[in-house]
Amino acid sequence: MLRRLHHTQPDSFAFTAANLKWAEAQIAKYPEGRQASAVIPLLWRAQEQEGWLTRPAIEAVGDMLGMAHIRVLEVATFYFMYQLQPVGSVAHIQVCGTTTCMICGAEDLISICRELIAPNAHELSADGKFSWEEVECLGACTNAPMVQIGKDFYEDLTADKFRAIMATLANGEVPLPGPQNGRYAAEPLSGLTSLTDFESGRARYNASVDRAVAFGDTIKRIQGDEVPILKSRTKAVPKPAEAKAKPATRAKPASDAPATTKEAVAKSAFGQADSGKPKDIKPAMLKSARDTGADDLKRIKGVGPKLETLLNSLGVWHFDQIAGWSSEEIAWVDENLTGFRGRVSRDDWQAQAKILASGGETEFSRKVKKGGVY
Repeated sequence: MLRRLHHTQPDSFAFTAANLKWAEAQIAKYPEGRQASAVIPLLWRAQEQEGWLTRPAIEAVGDMLGMAHIRVLEVATFYFMYQLQPVGSVAHIQVCGTTTCMICGAEDLISICRELIAPNAHELSADGKFSWEEVECLGACTNAPMVQIGKDFYEDLTADKFRAIMATLANGEVPLPGPQNGRYAAEPLSGLTSLTDFESGRARYNASVDRAVAFGDTIKRIQGDEVPILKSRTKAVPKPAEAKAKPATRAKPASDAPATTKEAVAKSAFGQADSGKPKDIKPAMLKSARDTGADDLKRIKGVGPKLETLLNSLGVWHFDQIAGWSSEEIAWVDENLTGFRGRVSRDDWQAQAKILASGGETEFSRKVKKGGVY
């Protein structure tokens, strides 16, 4: 397919201040003379900011990377993930038209796009709010037919459900991504046939949908200064149904009763005995950095700019805070790093923080000081 730049182009392009800082951090990942390796993420961020890739954006990225404009254009025209024409100001709809989705009703979804948006792909709707295209397999065959809107999948669609999604978007709201037929993820339509205990203890949404809901950026233009939503979007694990009242029975002998409340066996949502594991404890947090100024948490391996911002928003500003966490407090932080769960334990932040808090350096922090990583 021949891909060309759109005939109408804006006069200029510039990254927002936050996106420029992000782009410079991407370039810094690569050694001198290899900056061109950052071309794909920089083009993608330009598209996330503007909605589509303009000629000024392509040229600006080339100038940042010291690349001839034609070389950047080659990348932009090669990958279909880059939109080379204006897209809807609200949403661009990508309908999967490959075998499984086509068999299961993709043609109906395409017909609705032609009716509600525009007769041809890559044309704007009359109000400029929507655009659409048919794309190759998006890898959700079990949940066919499906569409990708912005960053997220909307699966198990029917014509009526797709119309409802379009109406929600047109009303300025973002519909919940994921399966649209009540299915949790990609389990059999008839219900689970294995791992059946999982159903009672699972989170409210599957991991993909939970992340989409937490970040809330399905169709959002990315300015670079967004802070992830910290509020948990999962609902509490439902408690087992209360047992029905039974006729009174003779009390058991005292010797049969548990000696203490602590020894009593508590059932979890999976029907298993409580292991006695202590509850996670929230560590002490700070409203702001101390007068000496915040520590550069990016000197800890595994902490980038986005995660540092998230930690600051939680109240973590200094190495000695992390160094002093108990195992229960580490577990709490691991669970509440929305989008980065488990990172504290995985990258052993505490061992690194103890060294940095005492004024020492780790191999990674030395690299950060030299500007080789962020």
